[in-house]
Parts: sequence; structure tokens; C-alpha cells
Amino acid sequence: MAKNIPAEVEALIKPHIEALGMTLWNVELLKDGGSLDLLVTIDKEGGVAIDDCAAVTRAIDPLLDEADPIPTSYCLEVSSVGLERVLKRAEHYDYAVKTGLPCNVRLFAPIDGAKELCGTLEGYDSDGFTLKCGEESIRLPKKSVAKIYITHEA
Repeated sequence: MAKNIPAEVEALIKPHIEALGMTLWNVELLKDGGSLDLLVTIDKEGGVAIDDCAAVTRAIDPLLDEADPIPTSYCLEVSSVGLERVLKRAEHYDYAVKTGLPCNVRLFAPIDGAKELCGTLEGYDSDGFTLKCGEESIRLPKKSVAKIYITHEA
């Protein structure tokens, strides 16, 4: 069974990022041509500055070198979540429900002629999402949703 490198990296670096007063949003291992990029996305109350990204890089780079969770060479990239945060995990969905920030939902196939819906995430479970669009709440099966992201901060 292949190991889950992003989960292993997350477990290793999360406490160190939190000790710097930031939140680990996501860890992804991406192929970019013939190379690998380890993308670590962070967040902080009031926003992330370039100095925050540099501080996280300095804190986690030696940890990654010592633990060596990635068997090949890679490029470490630390970045802010930005304004359009992609929601991928339960903690992300909780954040969207709690804050009530506007979200866009891209669908694999159109529903009533629309492949993208805008609204606020009211809830989610293992089967899907409930999106409030204006006065209407729409239930979206998980398998129909390609991507959910926050469109902007309030």
C-alpha cells in the first residue's frame, strides 16, 4: 500500500506552523513537468505576509530534510490560502459554514442548466452539501461537486 505523503508531512509540520501562530490549511504534492512540488498552504488571522511564508519555510525545511518523507527530490513552496480558498476537507467546510462567506460550487454536470452555483455553505455530510442560494437551499450530492471555493473574505 502506498504511503500518504501529504498526510505524513502534515502530521510532521502542523505543530510547528501552529507554534508560529498560523494555521496549516493544506499540503499537496504536485507534479510539475518532471519535478515534484510540495505545496504547503497556510493561513493566519489578519492575513499571511511574505515574511510569514519565509518563517514557515525556515521552520519546516530542516524537519522535512531530517524525516525525509518524500523519496525523491522536490521543491518546497509555502503559500497563503489567498482570497479564493479551495475547500477540500471537513475543517474547510466547517470554516465556510461558520463564517458564512460566499462560496462558488463548480459541478461536474449542469443542474437546471448551471454548472456553477453561488451561495453560502449551510452544511455538509458524507453524502453532500447544502448551499443557500438567495432564499433557496439546494442539496448537492457529493459526487456532483467538482470544486467548492470561497469567493472572497468579508
